[in-house]
Amino acid sequence: MDSQLRWLSIGLFILIATLSVVPSLRLLVEALSHVTFSASSPLAEVLRSERTWVALRNSFYTSGLGTLIAVILGCGFGFIVTLTNIRGRAIWVFCFMLPMMIPPQVTALSWLQLFGPASPILNTLGIAPALGSPQPMYSAEGIALLLGIQSAPLVYLALRTQLIALPQDLMEAAQLAKASQCRVWFDIIVPLCRSAIIAGAALAFVSSLGNFGIPAMLGIPAGYIVLPTLIYQQMAGFGNDMLSQVAGLSMIIALLVLAGMLLQQWLQQRSRYALLGHTAQSISFRLQRWRLPLEVLLALVLCFILVAPLFALIVSSLVPALGMSLTSDTITLSAFYEMISRQGVTSRAFENSAFLAFSCALVLMLVSLPLGYLLMRLPMRTRAVIASLIEVPYAIPGIVLAIAFILLFAKPLPFIEVSLYGTLGIIFLAYLSCFLSVCLKPVLSAMSQLDPALEEAAQLAGARPIQRLIDIILPLTAPAFFAGGLLVFLISINELTVSALLWSAGNETLGVLIFNLDESGDSVLASAIAVLVVLLVAGLMSLLSLFASRLPKGVIPWHD
Repeated sequence: MDSQLRWLSIGLFILIATLSVVPSLRLLVEALSHVTFSASSPLAEVLRSERTWVALRNSFYTSGLGTLIAVILGCGFGFIVTLTNIRGRAIWVFCFMLPMMIPPQVTALSWLQLFGPASPILNTLGIAPALGSPQPMYSAEGIALLLGIQSAPLVYLALRTQLIALPQDLMEAAQLAKASQCRVWFDIIVPLCRSAIIAGAALAFVSSLGNFGIPAMLGIPAGYIVLPTLIYQQMAGFGNDMLSQVAGLSMIIALLVLAGMLLQQWLQQRSRYALLGHTAQSISFRLQRWRLPLEVLLALVLCFILVAPLFALIVSSLVPALGMSLTSDTITLSAFYEMISRQGVTSRAFENSAFLAFSCALVLMLVSLPLGYLLMRLPMRTRAVIASLIEVPYAIPGIVLAIAFILLFAKPLPFIEVSLYGTLGIIFLAYLSCFLSVCLKPVLSAMSQLDPALEEAAQLAGARPIQRLIDIILPLTAPAFFAGGLLVFLISINELTVSALLWSAGNETLGVLIFNLDESGDSVLASAIAVLVVLLVAGLMSLLSLFASRLPKGVIPWHD
């Protein structure tokens, strides 16, 4: 092996071990370190606590109901948009994907402004419930609804990959056999897509199980706890065994996520079909007279899950206080002026979020190129194992990852005696661990499509590995390289779940700022910041769409 390649491999192996393996092992060690036969051990107290089982039951209920909603929305949208001749497909997909990209705390805040007696938009329309009426979103069903809306794009993406692979030959054969369109749907399309639906449902359940922003903003005010919010509340406690108990709760979530992913793989294997000899043309149904009604139906669904909540959020940011209607006399930009010009925490949170997102994206871009290059040179089985290790921090809930980093960096670093706890440094490292797989996947996808003859010719000409990487691989994978970095920036600029437990005074992020403002009762100010965040997300998604024509299919989730 070339010396350059050897040292590069060693460095990247240490990086993967540090970011992916060590935090998980530290969490496991802490959870098991106090395991004894004594009834007073921290893990025994966690398992004996009624709050643990209440949170577990609530987590299963909200995640299960949210998954059902996600499957209905994701499958319905996927079948209509992918298999029919509906008009404006790119716009429909972009709007449907937007709720997944909007931070969960912003989603929760927008729906809170849409319902309840204090809703500015309902007061403007004169249909607000009487003062003292309960807020319907402060409920298990309200949490489940928003979890389902945020997870529905995951089901759509999983289903779409299978739908575009279905060959036109199948439908032509069924039509020759005089089969009706209903028979084609239920006898051909649905059975062949069963594994994709199961995969999407499992992804939605796991995502809902680890979601913190929505249950925190809708559940904590109502006293409704799930496992992530129970961990958040436990971290506010004191005592010698607090970290061990929190580690035990974190391991429960991690094991549930692992069990969900294993169940998904098992069910997929049982329901897998092989397609042999199909053509490149995919199935397409002509809607004819049903096209306009279906387009109207999609518009109504998107208005309900996206347009109405965002419009309510905008209205809430333009009134002096909640409960007031929006009129020519009450409309004001004072909330935006207050947060942008007078509140130092806003500029600090934006600077922190921008610095973390940009630094994280830049570092992961520089790491993903050589890492992808090395992975493509490994045997398939070894590559799959390493890729799975890289994906572990992204697969487990963010709040569990935060606990792992707290345990890992609670004490000063050895030898240099520098503490990362309570600094932006620990959030930065947690982001690197969490989003490495996000940046790596587009690069791997692009590298898998390269002709190996190009690199072989450079190698015969005497080019060293680093030179081949810079002069050949980088120019050919540059669009995917930058798209991966932009995806990381888009996700991390508004992140809350990881930073909710890692931030400290002076190190707030945008996600933490919105959550803290709403928790302290400043919902109008929180709405103003949330509106700016939505504009930022939509702008970044539009910017990323500009790269779409130069990227491998599937790199940008909302683009064909």
